[in-house]
Amino acid sequence: MSTINITNARANLFQLVSDVNVGFNPITIVNNKGKNAVLISEDEWKNIEETLFLSSIPGYVENINKIKKNENWNNAKEYKIDEEW
Repeated sequence: MSTINITNARANLFQLVSDVNVGFNPITIVNNKGKNAVLISEDEWKNIEETLFLSSIPGYVENINKIKKNENWNNAKEYKIDEEW
């Protein structure tokens, strides 16, 4: 994760937003008051929200892990977006 001070972040905000959207690399913005912030892309934030939501469902993570452990994946096929169902 990259780090930048708040003064430089203010001066380069447009480029920083572009950078996090292209590379999905969060940037820590530090200030002299000890309270820092992290700049991430909107897509990354939505992914985090989805993960938090799914993780909050009782038993969800345990069920996924159980399936991953016990399922035979040898015959699994890769999903193709243009495939008809």
